[in-house]
Amino acid sequence: MKIGIIGGGAAGLVAAIYAKTEENEVIIFEKKDSCAKKILMTGNGRCNYWNENQEKRHYHSENPEIVKEIMTEENAQEVLSFFDMLGVVSKIKNGYYYPYSNQASTIKTLLLKEIERKKIETKENFEVDEIEKKGNHFLIKSKEEEWEVDRVILATGSSASLREKDNNGYRVAQSFGHNILPLVPSLVPLVSARKDLKKWAGVRSNAIVSLWVEDQCYGTEEGELQWTEDGLSGICIFNLSGMASKALSLGQKVSIKIQWMPWLRSVEEGRDWFDDKKRNTHPLENVLVGFLNPKLIEILLKTAMVSKNQSWKALTEEEKNRVLNVLFSLEIPISKTKSLERAQVCKGGIPLSEIVPSTMESKKEKGLYMVGELLDVDGDCGGYNLGFAWTTGMLAGKGVRK
Repeated sequence: MKIGIIGGGAAGLVAAIYAKTEENEVIIFEKKDSCAKKILMTGNGRCNYWNENQEKRHYHSENPEIVKEIMTEENAQEVLSFFDMLGVVSKIKNGYYYPYSNQASTIKTLLLKEIERKKIETKENFEVDEIEKKGNHFLIKSKEEEWEVDRVILATGSSASLREKDNNGYRVAQSFGHNILPLVPSLVPLVSARKDLKKWAGVRSNAIVSLWVEDQCYGTEEGELQWTEDGLSGICIFNLSGMASKALSLGQKVSIKIQWMPWLRSVEEGRDWFDDKKRNTHPLENVLVGFLNPKLIEILLKTAMVSKNQSWKALTEEEKNRVLNVLFSLEIPISKTKSLERAQVCKGGIPLSEIVPSTMESKKEKGLYMVGELLDVDGDCGGYNLGFAWTTGMLAGKGVRK
């Protein structure tokens, strides 16, 4: 067979490696001037390529039960064996897998060396305009060329981080009868209309953050919160941003609530902490500076309408309640997210219900396979999106051989 892989990213390269046999010819069609460019941007240039914690709550989809069929323990072990075969020496930190070199270029280089060793052809600067079914074959067309293949694996990625909104993978999938669930940004900063945010810009603080949609809590994360000139960022925000994006696209009210004392789990514990004789007679500013940036202290106490020079002991019960409310559930209204260009991945895409999970073959068109970010799965930060890309690429590469 002749197999065409549309896209030379993470999923496409793995699919090509698995699909290539002595009998099968594999060609990668990549619209950029080289394959695996996006891999270099992952993990802040270090490529967090897997995560030891494969709980399915880290993957988000309209069909979570199908995610479980794809991200199995057996498949996880095969993916890790694949990277071992490539020659990747892993460095594992808190369950996060990185190449021991701490360089994303290690992953890119070893993948491309395997592509070269297997004599897989790559056609760079090839932008697919259309794919047409002709009998039992597919015609892959650009403006200048046309190629005939027996199988097609769509691995074009999503519209995230692209300046152009269009993605030929979605168009091709639709031309074969596939649906596309609405695409919204995920793993992206959130934007608020709150007017005093510029005063906090650049500040970082450990906190517990929760996403509220129409006055219901939709998720909680703990980590480093980063303030921008117009909103919130940081991994804890990124992991909630996909759900926030979807709610905003439906016109729902969205907000983030912040708990600034993550070593405490309740308002009652907070009251006891402030009541302690070691700190209840000191000015509030002196007490708070032990865990909060001075810029935050000024704004939080102003929000609570108390003086930074007052002690906890001197506050009225009403004032104490206001301070605790600000420290345990400060609410920041969210008006929108940053654009798809600023997002790491998309929420939405081709429904998993329209593919065969064991092979990634389309249920709409025999011989067509779809992998990676094109599908309706977005993972949390921490190697989950690359993990899904490697796994689906592997399944599709093995699938075409059947």
